[in-house]
Parts: sequence; C-alpha cells; structure tokens
Amino acid sequence: MISIKKYAAIDIGSNAMRLLITNVVEQKGKETQFNKSALIRVPIRLGQDAFTVGEITTENIDRMVDAMEAFRLLMKVYKVDKYKACATSAMREAYNGKEVAAIIQEKSEIEIEIIDGKQEAAIIASSDLHNFIATDKTYLYVDVGGGSTEFSLFADAKIVASKSFKNGTVRLLNDMVNEVVWQEIEKWITTNCEPYENITLIGSGGNINKLFKLSGKQQDKPLSFLYLNSQYQYLNSLTYEQRIAELGLNTDRADVIIPATRIYLNAMKWSGARQIYVPKIGLSDGIVKALYYGTI
Repeated sequence: MISIKKYAAIDIGSNAMRLLITNVVEQKGKETQFNKSALIRVPIRLGQDAFTVGEITTENIDRMVDAMEAFRLLMKVYKVDKYKACATSAMREAYNGKEVAAIIQEKSEIEIEIIDGKQEAAIIASSDLHNFIATDKTYLYVDVGGGSTEFSLFADAKIVASKSFKNGTVRLLNDMVNEVVWQEIEKWITTNCEPYENITLIGSGGNINKLFKLSGKQQDKPLSFLYLNSQYQYLNSLTYEQRIAELGLNTDRADVIIPATRIYLNAMKWSGARQIYVPKIGLSDGIVKALYYGTI
C-alpha cells in the first residue's frame, strides 16, 4: 500500500514568484518520494521596487494579490493537503514588506513568512541535496537569487559553513553591489575553502538551470568552468533582444542571466572548483521537504 499526499511551496523571490506542487509518496519500508507535480512561475520583479525605492509599489501589490489568489485556486484544484509560503530578500528589505504580507493574507487567505538569509540557506539544505553529495567530497553550494546569494560549504556530507550576501541579479542590474561586497564574498569563500582540496560547485537558481538546459547535457553531468566562461562571453556579445529571439529566453531571464553567470564564475574561481553540478533544486523543494519533516 502506498499513501500519496500533496504538498505545496510558494517562493516569493526578488525576480519571480513560484508555486511548486509535489506528490509525497509514502510506502512502508521505503524512503519517501517527492515527485514534482506542477511548477508555476510568475515574473513579478519585486526586487526592482525593494532595492531601488525601498518599497513594493501599489501596482506590484495588486499583481501579487492576483498571483496569490490564482495560487490558492490552483492548490484547491490540485487538492493540496499542506502548503507554506516564504518570501526572501525583496520582501524583507522593503519597508512595507510586512504590510504587503498582511494585505495578501487578507485578500487571498495565504499567510506569508518573511525569512532571513540563514533560514533560506537552511531550508535549501533540507532539500534533495543529500542525493548529490558524496561523503568523501567537498562541495560549495551556491544559490543565486535576485536580491541575495546563499553559499553553503559541505564537507563529509555536512554543512561546515554558510553565509548569505546581498549580491543578487536584480541588485547587479541596478548597479547596487559595490566592490566591498565582492571582496567580502571572495574572502569568505577563500577562507572557508582553503582547508579543502578538489572542491566542486553545486549551482541552484533559475539562471544556472537555464544555462544547463542550453548545454544539452544529461542531468548527472557537470558543466566545466571553461564552458560557463565561454557562455558568459557569448551572452555578453548578444543584445537583450537577441537573447530572447535567438536563445528563446524569457523577457525576465534575458537580462539577469548575465550577472548570475558572473556570480557562479567568481565562486568557481575563488574556490578553485573546475566543475559545477546543477541538480535543479531550490527553495521551493526545500520548503516542501521541511514542511513534511516538520522542521519549518
């Protein structure tokens, strides 16, 4: 006999909002399976508001309410048993973030928890990372978002260091990341990675997933530093319109993919990693896992 429950996660990021619906399959004597049933992404760039003017505009509040009402209806149709909604850097940095969360709860009946960088990193770490991490290797996990990037160093299959930095794609597009932040990231990576050899990167986020898809590689194969660097140069050689027309990128992906690639390349350079694996996991996956195991 098997038991199937439906769990959902709502990730309110700086570049987009996502609803992930997952089938949780329980079978006696076997490990619980988490199978993705649906993923809906809405490109509401909250970071553009939060990081430039410090508040989420009325227009985007209305769009968020519409999206959350749609998410609620979709969860009803899918017969979701449990869900959790988490917001990251854009909502926590906008001075009206809590007010917006209250408005959304009143109109859509969905409660939003605004989490900090450490919570975000911990939730991501509770996802399916263990399936990709060998006990005898060292990994630097890099999750690039619109407002922040989370770094977690794994050795002996355990987190030995974790840090969130205010360096994300939307911030970089708006020229809001100064050299000091880059220096802090470099220092953190080099200091924490120094005791280890042969570090491998694990990349998370929509941009690295898109780069991996463009590579045409099988899911268990890594991308090399040389390949990622060549893609970075190629993307930079194209106009915004060409990235959309020739590569088929979404309008809200065609600009942020370049600063995202820069972050991954620097992380590889400073850690000495020559390869990056892209297992297609992120905050939404972590929320579902944490919700199921009762850690959130």
